[in-house]
Amino acid sequence: MGCAAGVGPELILRFWRDREPANPFLPVVLGDIGVLANCARELKLAVPLKPWQPGQIPREDALNVLPVSRLDPPPAWGHPTVASGRAMGAAIVEAVRLIQAGELAAMVTCPIGKEMLNAGGYHYPGHTEMLASLSNSPEYAMMMAGERLRVTLVTIHRPLAEVAAALSREGITRLLLLTASALRGDFALEQPRIAVAGLNPHAGEGGMFGREEIELVAPAVARVNELAGGGFTVFGPFPPDTVFYQAAQGKYDAVVALYHDQGLIPFKLLHFRDGVNVTIGLPIVRTSVDHGTAYDIAGQGLADPASLKAAFRLAGRIVVNRRRGGGNHVS
Repeated sequence: MGCAAGVGPELILRFWRDREPANPFLPVVLGDIGVLANCARELKLAVPLKPWQPGQIPREDALNVLPVSRLDPPPAWGHPTVASGRAMGAAIVEAVRLIQAGELAAMVTCPIGKEMLNAGGYHYPGHTEMLASLSNSPEYAMMMAGERLRVTLVTIHRPLAEVAAALSREGITRLLLLTASALRGDFALEQPRIAVAGLNPHAGEGGMFGREEIELVAPAVARVNELAGGGFTVFGPFPPDTVFYQAAQGKYDAVVALYHDQGLIPFKLLHFRDGVNVTIGLPIVRTSVDHGTAYDIAGQGLADPASLKAAFRLAGRIVVNRRRGGGNHVS
């Protein structure tokens, strides 16, 4: 459910009300049934809620909820508490446990508040690091996925002035292999084509505007292509101002960007409403909305469930692809 004081409860209710009946997967909400009932009442969303327990067959005529917490009274909209932070963490832990036990197929996350997650006793920067720890996954990364563009990031939340020093051949190589593995195993692409964006204008222009492309990126690309064994191909480094357009036109299946805004600006330009955050490299399937808790509009009836719908749809596709391919990952 994510943060009880954010838009997560409303997103879930609107998602279920407008659900896609053709989807073979049924949602089970891990969260707080009282918070959901309060949200439904305040926003006049006619969504029937039914408690669910592991081992039960989820109902199709109601929103199934596994009560992980009982926040009474619920936190005020936009004002998370230590108790709501504790509830956020407990829901994540239980979701991982149930997937590992075979009770659930995948995990789709609504946004959490990192400050209160830590105040509640879960000391992680966010969902991704917590899930990697719970599933014992040393190699993982974030992929932003949409119908027209997929992007992975070598560096994420780092000041721009520190990006160049944080890049390494090893780090770029690792992310390229993770990206290829996800494209093959999770997206069922037999021969993925991956493009790499350069760091500098014109991808360095042969060293005139910087040597990172020559000394770091190109050697990593060459090394990964040696390891590919014909299973995928990596191209680049390319000028950042053209490579995303080419990928959106279908020339590449994903772009590896070297820093946060380099990849997220073009992605959100195309997929601001329906983008999905996928954690690649985990043994469990996890997708997420690509936005935050939106405390400023929580409880006002303004939340848009488009990203949650896309995240649920993609999680189902990845589950099916993994089952068919047996986890066709790159070693």
